[in-house]
Amino acid sequence: MHRRTRTTLATVAAAAVTGGLLTFTAASTAVAVDGTVASQADFNNDGIGDVATSASGAYVGGNSQAGQVVVAYGAQGTGLTAAKRSVISQDTSGVPGGAEAGDAFSSDTAYADFDGDGYDDLAVGAPGEDLGSDKDGGMVTILWGSASGLTGKGAVEIADPAAGSHDQWGRLLAAGDFDGDGRQDLAVGTSKSKLYVFKGGISRTGTYGSRQTVQAPIMAAYPPENLTAGDVNGDATTDLVVSGPEPVDGWTRNFLLFGGASGLDASSFQELRPGVISGIGDIDNDGFGDVVSGASWNAVESGLDVPYAAKGGKVWITYGSEYGVGTVQGITQDTSGVPGSSETNDMFGYELDLGDVNGDGFLDLVIGVAGENIDSFTDTGSVIVLYGSADGISGTGAQSFHQDTAGVPGGNEKYDMFGMDVKLDDVNGDGKADLTVGSGENDGNGALAYLPSDGSRITATGSRSISPTALGVATTGHPLVGANFAD
Repeated sequence: MHRRTRTTLATVAAAAVTGGLLTFTAASTAVAVDGTVASQADFNNDGIGDVATSASGAYVGGNSQAGQVVVAYGAQGTGLTAAKRSVISQDTSGVPGGAEAGDAFSSDTAYADFDGDGYDDLAVGAPGEDLGSDKDGGMVTILWGSASGLTGKGAVEIADPAAGSHDQWGRLLAAGDFDGDGRQDLAVGTSKSKLYVFKGGISRTGTYGSRQTVQAPIMAAYPPENLTAGDVNGDATTDLVVSGPEPVDGWTRNFLLFGGASGLDASSFQELRPGVISGIGDIDNDGFGDVVSGASWNAVESGLDVPYAAKGGKVWITYGSEYGVGTVQGITQDTSGVPGSSETNDMFGYELDLGDVNGDGFLDLVIGVAGENIDSFTDTGSVIVLYGSADGISGTGAQSFHQDTAGVPGGNEKYDMFGMDVKLDDVNGDGKADLTVGSGENDGNGALAYLPSDGSRITATGSRSISPTALGVATTGHPLVGANFAD
C-alpha cells in the first residue's frame, strides 16, 4: 500500500540526520468558485494577491511546534516583501484558545470570503490541539479579512460536531461553493474518512446555514490525504477531489465528488489517476476545470510496482468536461521539453499550482521537484514551469529554477527542498501570475523565494528571498515557513 503524506511536524533537519526526504501533511488546493481561473487570496481586498503560509513548527511563547500563520501581502509594482505582513498565532489577541506545544496551528489552511463582505478570510487547522482530556482533538479557527488584512479580531472557532469519533479536527481543509448558493462553504477533514461540510457561508458569530457529513470513497480505516476544491464539470458548483487509499487495493487514488444543490454527492464519484497534491483550473480555457495532481513517488516502492507511477515522480492532468473526467495526460521529466530527466527520488510533483504567467488566458503549471539532486547537493530541490495553451500543458518554452540559477537568491545546499511548496499568483498587480517558492532553508527554518513574471515568462530579475526572521518568526526549533501555502 502506498500512502504518501506530508508530515507537518517533521523537519528538514531530521532529513539531514537520516539522509532521507521528509514528508509533510498534504495541503488542500482550491480555485475560484467558477473553476475557470486559478484563484488567489486577497485578504485586504486591494485587488492584488496575498500569500499565506504555515509556520506550524514555530515556537510561540516558548511552546514548541505551537504554530503560526504568516501572510505576506502583495503590493503594486513591488510584489512580496517582508515589510507588509501579518503573523498570527493562538496567542494573538482575539484568536480562540492559546498557543501550546504541539498544537501545529496552521498545518493546513483554506481561504474564501466566508462572510461575504468582500475580504477573503482564512480557515486554520490546529490538529494537534488538546481539548481537555481529548488529546489531539484538533481545532478549526476562522480569521477574518479586513482593509488591514488578516487579524485575530473577532476570530471564531468552528466546533467539532463529533469530537468523540475521531481526532485531529482540522487536519485537512478545503473551501468552495459546493451547493451553488453563492456562499462559500468549508470542508473539514479529521483522522477518519468522513468529511464535514459547513454550508451557506459562515458568519462572524460562527453560525452557518447547514452541515453535511460526507463519507469519502476511500479505504474506511484511513483518513484522506488531501482535499482539492474546484468546478470540474462547469455547472457553477464546486466539486471536491479527495485523495486517499483505494478501498480494494489500497493504492493512492483521487476521487472526484460532484457538487450540487444539496452539496457534495459521494454516491456518484469518479476515480482519477493518483497524486496527493492537486489543483484545479481551466488550463485550456474551454469552460471546464482541469485536475492536476502530483504522484511524486517512484514506480517501484519497497519492491512493489506502483500503478500509474514513474521513476522520480509523475504529474497527471485530467482535463474536465461536462461529464467530469475527460482526456488524461501524464508528464514526467522525460517528457519532451520538460527540463531535467527522471531520476529515483526526484519527487517530481511534490507540489504544484496553476496560474496565468503570460496573460494569454491559458493557465500555466508550476511543479515542485523537492528531491532533485543538483551537483553534490542532495535533495536541494528545483521548480519547473510549464506553459498552457488551447491544447493543454506541454514542454514548449518550459523553464527550470533552483537556487544556483543565475539571479535566484540563495544557493543550493543539501536538503533545502526548494519547491517544498509553490504558488502562481499575481502579487505585484500587473495581472500576470508571479512565482512564490517555499523551501526548508537552513535546517528547517524555511524561506520564501519570490520570482516575478516579466509579462511573458517567470524571471529571476527582481527576485528576492524572504526569511523567517524578516517575517517576524522565531527560528528556534524548525518553524518551516513556506512548507504549506494556503489554497
